[in-house]
Amino acid sequence: MKNLKKLPTKQLEKFSNIFTQLGLVLVLFVVYVTLEHQTEQKTIAVYDSENTTTIYIEPDTEVLFKKEVKVKPVAQVHQPKVFIPDEIKKGDDDIIETVIDEPAVDPVEINLDAFVEIKEPEKIGPETVPFINIEDAPVFKGCEGLSKEENKVCFDKKMKQFVQQNFDAGLASELGLNAGRYKIQTQFLIDAKGNVVDIKIRAPHKQLEKETNRLIKKLPKFTPGMQRKKPVRVRYTLPISFSVE
Repeated sequence: MKNLKKLPTKQLEKFSNIFTQLGLVLVLFVVYVTLEHQTEQKTIAVYDSENTTTIYIEPDTEVLFKKEVKVKPVAQVHQPKVFIPDEIKKGDDDIIETVIDEPAVDPVEINLDAFVEIKEPEKIGPETVPFINIEDAPVFKGCEGLSKEENKVCFDKKMKQFVQQNFDAGLASELGLNAGRYKIQTQFLIDAKGNVVDIKIRAPHKQLEKETNRLIKKLPKFTPGMQRKKPVRVRYTLPISFSVE
């Protein structure tokens, strides 16, 4: 058998003093905590039989419990103090009246017969009536002798024929416009003498506007339109449509 020698590092006898001191410290700490610990005091209700009142209730008796309502105190409203002076002086009741004597003026008599009635000036020049509301439409050359309704139909037909024959449709292609459909809005007046005046044009190009103006000025003279048997100015709207391929 091998001879087992004690290792110096594993000899626990050397640490016995340290373990003894640690044990004493731990015991002192436990004693200190036990002494300083405070226990809670418990209160116990004691039944006093001498001051207790016993009430006997019959089995058939109804018992009603009433809850007391707590009344909240009403807050006092402080009224504003009114300042009353010790002495109130009485004012002077003596009022001085001043009377101004004005001279009497005799009334002026007005003679109603002396008044001259001034009439409002009459409107100068004929009124303007839209073509759709005119009683007797202007007469295009070649539409004479027709009824009122037939004359309006003939007027529109002749106007379309005039545009188709005189409008330069090839100008739209020369201007380099994109392919599509275009419209020119035109409006003018036929005055009380049958002349075309006050031309208004809105076109997609300046050259088309000039061409439309040339076209409208080339229209022949019309027989004036009549409203209540009086010659009037007639407003006519002429839309022109064309396509560019």
